[in-house]
Amino acid sequence: MRSLEPELERRRTEHLYRRRRVLDSAQGPLLQMDGKTLLSFCSNDYLGLANHADVIAALQRGAGQYGAGSGSAHLVSGHSAAHHALEEELAAFTGRPRALLYSTGYMANQGVITALLGRDDTLYQDRLNHASLIDGGLLSRAELKRYPHNDLAALAARMACQSGGDAMVAVDGVFSMDGDLAPLPELARLCEEQQAWLMVDDAHGIGVLGRDGRGSVDHFGLDEQAVPILMGTLGKAFGTFGAFVAGSEALVETLIQQSRSYIYTTALPPAVAEATRASLRLVQAEGWRRERLQQLITRFRAGAAQLGLALMESETAIQPILAGSAEQAVAWSQALDSQGILVTAIRPPTVPEGSARLRVTLSASHTVDQLDRLLEALGRLNRETDA
Repeated sequence: MRSLEPELERRRTEHLYRRRRVLDSAQGPLLQMDGKTLLSFCSNDYLGLANHADVIAALQRGAGQYGAGSGSAHLVSGHSAAHHALEEELAAFTGRPRALLYSTGYMANQGVITALLGRDDTLYQDRLNHASLIDGGLLSRAELKRYPHNDLAALAARMACQSGGDAMVAVDGVFSMDGDLAPLPELARLCEEQQAWLMVDDAHGIGVLGRDGRGSVDHFGLDEQAVPILMGTLGKAFGTFGAFVAGSEALVETLIQQSRSYIYTTALPPAVAEATRASLRLVQAEGWRRERLQQLITRFRAGAAQLGLALMESETAIQPILAGSAEQAVAWSQALDSQGILVTAIRPPTVPEGSARLRVTLSASHTVDQLDRLLEALGRLNRETDA
């Protein structure tokens, strides 16, 4: 049996070692973590709903009615009226006939790809796709062809060479580490020409972009015909937990019959479904949250430009600051931590070698004063680096 310690030591030496921190408070701009108060800019709670009183109250009512757990898989005895109602509401929200709940976004992506593709098929993926899409492709045993980030010409060339079998293009709507958007209209046209499925993982777009937060697909004015498979997560802008896939009646019924990560796992607690129903209502009713978030994004980018920070091309709540080396990213994160600000260093293999970064994420729950405090701290960091 080989020793595991050398690999762990290598990660420590190369500044790639991951350490958990202990949170003692609810999500929000100010966190109690490891015994101290930190101003956080690394949560995906984009609309500030994770600690919303209405969502918490719905969770409590749901637990009172359904208990703490679902007790079983959806296809045994775990599919509650709360689950069913949430699926219907998510279908209406996304403008699709059906929606299907999954316990996590990772399971949803794996479940869709493995249910629809097999050995004789081909899956095309952007090189910056989330790991769950990549892993889903590997599990499906379809031929996996990856193309350079947002390079439509390269994708078209690869698709033109396909012979036989089904084809799917799977892509992030908003790329989780870069914050930019996939060119969905052009991808939809290419998939229509090649008679391929287009699957969009909208984990970081749903709730934030589009009309009433309907996501990146709606942001581009696309419908179910253009994007037949839509995956959204509930643990980011919705502030709860879980995921869903929305599409046609035939798609959802196929997933119920064939998606192993749906069939063979315990259903979400019904109380979480009730909490998400409350969150969904807030997402649609309180457009000011998206407006405030956009104002903060604009202010941050303007301030960062004045400081000369190496920002990436992102107009979303994800605002990466390139550091280059893992060592530099960790040093910056630690320097901010010493000033009471929490921004996580993102390092390989999450991002490509040489592109380690600070991943700043903004929330509608941040104040202007808190954002300015971050910019002041980043300014000091930038001056120290230049010196």
